[in-house]
Amino acid sequence: MAKEIERKFLVKGDDWKGDSQPIHTCQGYLNVGGDCTARVRIQGEKAFLTIKGKTKGISRSEFEYGIPVEDAKEMLVTLCRRPYIEKNRYKVMYAGMEWEVDQFMNENEGLLLAEVELESEDQQVELPPWAGEEVSHDFRYRNVNLIQHPYSEWKK
Repeated sequence: MAKEIERKFLVKGDDWKGDSQPIHTCQGYLNVGGDCTARVRIQGEKAFLTIKGKTKGISRSEFEYGIPVEDAKEMLVTLCRRPYIEKNRYKVMYAGMEWEVDQFMNENEGLLLAEVELESEDQQVELPPWAGEEVSHDFRYRNVNLIQHPYSEWKK
């Protein structure tokens, strides 16, 4: 079974950026709630259908499949809930690990999250200086929740 184990952090400052180039991402949700979530994502020139199970700790099952971009566009327009999640994703290396930093747009403007995928829940991670408060267990910061309760509605 495919498994996703990740930790999420708010990002402080802009030292994380370096020379990494953004990948524009647009994603929508076909199914929310119950035992799984189904998502369509266009990331750069590629598209994916992703199904995720319920989260237990910082782990959950995840199945991701490449799909034609035209199919993803059609699904976004005709099947997905609104608003979409739009963000620029940056890949940033720190201490031998790849971090993904998401800079959100539109209804979630101002939100900057970093996540790192792990091999196991107890894997030790050296945090970069720009990693702020950990929000791995705060469900408000999950993309699926940001479509229902955008950051602009509840930010501090």
